[in-house]
Amino acid sequence: MVESQEDPDMSDASTAPAGGCTKPHTALSEAEVEALVRGICFKTGPPRRLGVEVEWLVHELRAPQLPVTPERLDAAYAALRPLSLRSALTVEPGGQLELSSPPAASLTDVIATVSADLDAVRAVLRGHGLTLVGLGHDPWHEPRRFLREPRYDAMEACLDRTGPSGRAMMCASASVQVCVDAGHEEPGPLGHVRRWWLAHHLGAVLVAVFANSPLAGRRPTGWLSTRQLMWTRIGAGRAGGPPLDADPRGAWARHVLDSPVMCVRRDGGPWDVPEGLTFREWIRTGVPRAPTREDLDYHVTTLFPPVRPRGHLELRMIDAQPGDDGWIVPLAVTAALFDDPEAAETAYRAVKPLAERTLGMPAPHNPLWVDAARSGLADAELREVAVTCFTAALDALPRLGAAPEVVEAVTAYLDRYVVLGRCPADDLLDRQRGTDGRAHGKDPRS
Repeated sequence: MVESQEDPDMSDASTAPAGGCTKPHTALSEAEVEALVRGICFKTGPPRRLGVEVEWLVHELRAPQLPVTPERLDAAYAALRPLSLRSALTVEPGGQLELSSPPAASLTDVIATVSADLDAVRAVLRGHGLTLVGLGHDPWHEPRRFLREPRYDAMEACLDRTGPSGRAMMCASASVQVCVDAGHEEPGPLGHVRRWWLAHHLGAVLVAVFANSPLAGRRPTGWLSTRQLMWTRIGAGRAGGPPLDADPRGAWARHVLDSPVMCVRRDGGPWDVPEGLTFREWIRTGVPRAPTREDLDYHVTTLFPPVRPRGHLELRMIDAQPGDDGWIVPLAVTAALFDDPEAAETAYRAVKPLAERTLGMPAPHNPLWVDAARSGLADAELREVAVTCFTAALDALPRLGAAPEVVEAVTAYLDRYVVLGRCPADDLLDRQRGTDGRAHGKDPRS
């Protein structure tokens, strides 16, 4: 079924839920919030579940540079409702579509489920002259909101305070989000503390490797991942992560308490959009009313860090990928580097030197992440680390039971992009400029 989501950029369907709204609607204390967040967001245990959330822009099949009217989207999405899918199918505020896999026990299961569901969705859309397009940011169309609901009215009002980037995130962006288990409680390659740290450093490498959004308004932005640029501009309180320390649970709980409240929901009429009110201050003042567990649950969904703990780790930094099956490569590589102990150790050692480039600042508002989004694998250090990580992932994939065609796809991506210091964004720039950076063996941005 197609339906709107309270969180415009994720779905709980891909892994174990992080705790839904519960009753009764009683006020919360700061201690209760911290205990709830600590207990909900890092559910440790052996990594055994995997999920993916694949977002797509929806364009005209034969002329993607032409805008699609809301009426055509309405008709197409109505035709999707009768489909029997295993994945959750949701509509994003700008009309993007997202498929969120159910939690799966293997990479093979995730790929089989989402591939079959995508085939069914594409067939319906083709009948309406529409197609799914894998781009991190729409290169042709201005952000335009398709869904009109109080939650999105409030979100738009809140994000507009930081400029136009919020609307671009809501209505003109798409991603591949990989969800992995939080990891073991005890230390080691699959321990939750190390996986949390790895996600925030390997995440920059994933930004660079899979950057696929160099254009906005039909022109180069100067960034290979314009989508990541937009997230950065929304601000650290809304789209930033907490400082990294030895206690991820405590750091995230403090981050939740000290992040700004997006809105205060109410029945009937527009929702309140306070300015500069943190959840901690809301608890202390009780204005305009005391926050409840439902408010806490909703508040967590309005925070958009690059790595979001929701009982599992939701890696949110990867641009949507070109081609019908392009999403499989980032899913496979990420799964291998997190869930195979040998590959996880190799990735940890490879990215460790990158930590110096963060200057101790949280992601994505630090120099490492900025360099990754702007320059991609033209950054020599990021390219070297990426080659090491892809090689480790390729060694690990057979141990994870990956099909030969998945290994072949990752190998092809390594050869086509990573070894050459390129990413899909470079292909888009080449086509716009009428050049072929690969053929001439040089950086097409120079």
